[in-house]
Amino acid sequence: MSANDKTQMHAVAQAAGNATAGSAAHPVPDRHGANFYATDPELQSLLKLYLPADLLAHLQPCLQRMGELAGGRIDELAGIADRNPPELEHRTRAGQDSQCIIKHPAYEELERIAYGEFGLQAISHRDDMLGWQGKMPPIVKYALTYLFVQSEFGLCCPLSMTDSLTRTLKKFGAPGLVGKYLPQLLSLDWDEQAQGAMFMTEQAAGSDIANTLTMAAPQADGSWLLTGDKWFCSNPDAEFAMVLARVEGGAPGMKGISLFLLPRTLDDGSANHYRIIRLKDKLGTRSMASGEIRMDGAVAYLVGEQGRGFVQMADMVNNSRLSNGVRSAGMMRRAVAEAEFIAHERIAFGKRLEDMPLMQRQLDKLRVPAEQARTMVFQTAQTLMRSDAGEPNAYALLRILTPLIKFRACRDARKVTGDAMEVRGGCGYIEEWSDPRLVRDAHLGSIWEGTSNIVALDVIRAIKREGSLPVLQQYLHGLLDQAKLVPAYRKALEDALTRASALAEKAAQGGGLNGGEVLARQAATGLYNCTTAIAMAWEAAQTGSNERLRLSQLVLLHRVLPRDPLETAEVPAAWQE
Repeated sequence: MSANDKTQMHAVAQAAGNATAGSAAHPVPDRHGANFYATDPELQSLLKLYLPADLLAHLQPCLQRMGELAGGRIDELAGIADRNPPELEHRTRAGQDSQCIIKHPAYEELERIAYGEFGLQAISHRDDMLGWQGKMPPIVKYALTYLFVQSEFGLCCPLSMTDSLTRTLKKFGAPGLVGKYLPQLLSLDWDEQAQGAMFMTEQAAGSDIANTLTMAAPQADGSWLLTGDKWFCSNPDAEFAMVLARVEGGAPGMKGISLFLLPRTLDDGSANHYRIIRLKDKLGTRSMASGEIRMDGAVAYLVGEQGRGFVQMADMVNNSRLSNGVRSAGMMRRAVAEAEFIAHERIAFGKRLEDMPLMQRQLDKLRVPAEQARTMVFQTAQTLMRSDAGEPNAYALLRILTPLIKFRACRDARKVTGDAMEVRGGCGYIEEWSDPRLVRDAHLGSIWEGTSNIVALDVIRAIKREGSLPVLQQYLHGLLDQAKLVPAYRKALEDALTRASALAEKAAQGGGLNGGEVLARQAATGLYNCTTAIAMAWEAAQTGSNERLRLSQLVLLHRVLPRDPLETAEVPAAWQE
């Protein structure tokens, strides 16, 4: 080797060493290990507004603990569980026909955290949770879930269904049925507690419940035998499931549908007569099993009044829809927080990304829908508490807020998670990071418990059947009275609400094309954006947050008011006087 060759090789090696040292000095920004509660001052501020001071003070250790886990151990476990989905075994090694879903130990550890340590499925139903004596408001459950879901989405579906099944059983079940099975659902003992599921979807029916084909035959002992296939059943090995079925000889259509509680295990300890045909290969929520169920004389028990199955199941579905909104809000928060962290840590062209005007604009476009959803979570959860307490008009308000958050927040999450991925750059497309999982999981919210069209039409149904629109208007005007806004901005909000309400009324009355149904999505979007803009302005006044007021103004400016796409969009000076 010539002296010149040796000199060149030395130069190459030195350059490689310098490059390696430079890479080590400037690693890709990694937020893993952050406390998701401690690093979210906006959440802390809002909890002070929406929760009693003594309860919030008591919950601080729990919130800090969940924030720490979500940013660390839960995040690690979620990644492992996502890469190792559950598997279905049909027979034992000895040849016995005994089905079992094999879950990865990472998923089981996540279950122990959510069900065992925090009891997220039972908070709404017990008076002795998290060291607090007395019933806690729904906001507690949703705040903890909001932190948990920032790292793990899949498990939140069984949590929600267990919570919702318990609620529906307590509300409509016969005393004997409730007394027999409720203790298992409310147990915090890992070896005793039960999980819930909802078996509703069929190939021929989908969202058209009137086409349900599963049949229910009455038995002399008061039980029923169910026969039929359910096409999409998440958490299919749950101890209990709520099932919709058509009673033999009953009325046609929706009036013939009843609601049943299906236990996995019979009183004698044997398996009930239904099988998991296969597990679904899903785009997202890979950590949690979803499957197809075939019932062949499965023993079940009537819940509530015969022939009112869908009405009773709707209570469970609406509760799950709110949970869908919470999950979407949480995923958007994670996506935004990751983008903000990267923009703060990453230096390019001699500047931090967050100091670049175009990046500042892009971050705001992520923050706005994420903060809208967060506000809607608190507003809807607070209304749920008032409705359960029997306050006048609270149920009518809840009936419109719930489909609004399910419709808009779940759709927004798909875009926010995708756009936030871009801030991380090429690394955001790599499965080692949280971005791909967030994008995949975010698409689920707008499908489960009713697709966007179904839920938008439910907004219109709430207006027509529950008289929800004037109740919403009255509520929002009450928030405006407390918001202490400058006259110009208050008028802009009032005018926008008037126009959105008129569009919704037109859709409900059947005006326009196709009897008004074609306006449902547009009307729902308008009401959601006006509701959140007003509620965020109210929050700003109560907390003294100029940032929350700014975000409220951006909602109105960019998501409600018409504007020329070739003109710059600045917040009017009159709104800020």
